[in-house]
Amino acid sequence: MIAFPCAKINLGLNIVSKRADGYHTLETVFYPVPLTDALEIKTMDEKFPSTTSCDLKITGNGIDGEEEDNLVCRAYRLLAEDFSLPRVHTHLYKRIPAQAGLGGGSSDAAYMIKLLDERFRLNIGIAEMERYAARLGADCAFFITSEPAFATGIGEQLVPMSIVRHHLSGYFVGIVKPKVVVSTREAFTYIHPQQPAKCCKDIVTQPVETWRETLTNDFETPIFAQYPELADIKQQLYRLGAVYAQMSGSGSALFGIFKEEPRILSETFQNSFTFTARL
Repeated sequence: MIAFPCAKINLGLNIVSKRADGYHTLETVFYPVPLTDALEIKTMDEKFPSTTSCDLKITGNGIDGEEEDNLVCRAYRLLAEDFSLPRVHTHLYKRIPAQAGLGGGSSDAAYMIKLLDERFRLNIGIAEMERYAARLGADCAFFITSEPAFATGIGEQLVPMSIVRHHLSGYFVGIVKPKVVVSTREAFTYIHPQQPAKCCKDIVTQPVETWRETLTNDFETPIFAQYPELADIKQQLYRLGAVYAQMSGSGSALFGIFKEEPRILSETFQNSFTFTARL
């Protein structure tokens, strides 16, 4: 059985307060984009000599770290605490860039939960799957449905925002992920939480052409100061015709929203990963 975990972009991202537990409260709108990994599971033969119950093979884009520590394996182990699961072979083909602010790892984990639920008829239900996913990462719960949502808390409290899909219908997204690596932990050290002048939930209900002056990502100013090449990419996206451009999450991927397909994106950013699609 195979699934295709999708990436996300953040339409606005504001860090509004710091919590007693050390995490930050945020406001953002998650929006799915059709850039996907591929995730397949097969039941492992009883005689197969594996020391793990979730045998994971990763191909495509390389990922740092041990495979058994991957969120896909952690999702398996989380469900195995409450359900009787057979051992599985898992193949993860990575296409979504890592350390990009696109949610690739979180998406893989959420889709693993959905695959296990469907393949082994666990009948968990969406709400419960979201609760499991939230235990693996702040934005994991979003990928259970992968539908536009206003996110609060640390990213796990979701309110559907179907109106955004209507606003972006017919537009194109162009994504640029340079070789720059931004640590999420590092990014938060630059943040001084504050309430935005206007909530991103309200801004994205307005026409896309009005977003440029009001829809902000709090990580951009400090991260751009550290990595000015990211600011340059954003300005290049506007020069290519984007009606709105922003860094996604804490970076380092940037995206532009275009009325027409940005056909020269790969030629413009030859040393970066690029992706374009209709939204």
